[in-house]
Amino acid sequence: MSIFAKLQPKAASEIPEAPIARFFFADTRMAWLWLIVRLYVGYQWLGAGFAKLTGAALPLESPEKSWIFTSNVGASIKGFAQGAIAKANGPFPSVQGWYASFLKDFVVPYAGLWAYLITFGELLVGLGLIFGVLTGIASFFGLMMNFNYVLAGAVSTNPVLGFLALFLLLAWRTAGYWGGDRFLLPLLGVPWTGSLVKKEAHAAAA
Repeated sequence: MSIFAKLQPKAASEIPEAPIARFFFADTRMAWLWLIVRLYVGYQWLGAGFAKLTGAALPLESPEKSWIFTSNVGASIKGFAQGAIAKANGPFPSVQGWYASFLKDFVVPYAGLWAYLITFGELLVGLGLIFGVLTGIASFFGLMMNFNYVLAGAVSTNPVLGFLALFLLLAWRTAGYWGGDRFLLPLLGVPWTGSLVKKEAHAAAA
């Protein structure tokens, strides 16, 4: 038996989801809207990751130096982190002291590792959103990266992308309906239900 099933109380009261929320976030008729949002956010992440990987740029995106294919891997992320740490000084710092300490103690010393994690993380989030594969998970990690960039004082498009990623996360059940999740979610299920395909097969056999 699933551990999630064991955690269920013997008696519970459920507050019904608002109809408008159910329509926007759980109804496949709105999947076309989340497809548009997915493609936009996914393209932004794919472009950012591609630039960090190759130093080139996709159309409509800005090029930058490769973060990993260099003789000094991690130099770019180290420079970014040190710039954020400098913003934690002064009477009105744009970077909080606790986050500057995190960058100083956990990012700068391991800049090479973070360069790989961020580069391939951005690529995977972009591909996951564009193809609608594990959309909820891709949205979550994209949102986490947006939050970290904002906390580091890099505003740019991060608030907008984070806002859209939050909505994609809320619509995880249908956001990938026009994509790979249309087939993956019934097959994989979720931890509290298991595979929906297997459940249907067992019910049909019974």
